[in-house]
Amino acid sequence: MPQFPINLNVSGKRVLVVGGRRIALRKTEQLVECGADVTVVAPDIVPELSSLNVACIRREFHISDLESVWLVITATGNNVVDQRIFDEATRRRIWVNSADDPERCSFTLPAVLRRGDLMITSSTAGSSPALSSYIRNFLTQAFVDDWHLIVDELAEHRRDIHARGESTEDVDWQPIISGVLDKYPHVTEALGLKSKAPL
Repeated sequence: MPQFPINLNVSGKRVLVVGGRRIALRKTEQLVECGADVTVVAPDIVPELSSLNVACIRREFHISDLESVWLVITATGNNVVDQRIFDEATRRRIWVNSADDPERCSFTLPAVLRRGDLMITSSTAGSSPALSSYIRNFLTQAFVDDWHLIVDELAEHRRDIHARGESTEDVDWQPIISGVLDKYPHVTEALGLKSKAPL
């Protein structure tokens, strides 16, 4: 079945990461960047994880670790442990993602390219994470860093419209976006587009 795309606000939310190696490190770094309150549970934890602003518990996973948790990421490499976590998290209605194991996921994670508040994702619904990463890396070359300036300027336009008591749904954004893009020709050139291209 097709997956429903969604961006989660995890700021201040309790997130459990089970696993302490490189994959767990990568997932934890992404969660910390988004403001999550992360606890890592694993017998062995790489030093880089300990240096992050997260709680590290060096032991095997206990069912009680799921108490008051909003989201779970498993990166243990142990199917028996991951299945146990998935089953109990599902029973408690906690979202869970098992790294490289879509059968034990209530959601999958896309490859992500960020340019400030601009977020571009690539996903194969867990079928081929390598392809998702390949596409993300390709887009990295096209979407240069200055895209965050465009997002910031358009956000200011949106705030001005709201300040006038108007709805942004009734605005023709085409000329506004084109006008902003005209200020950053190198951005559209990197994509091989013209700023006046129809949206």
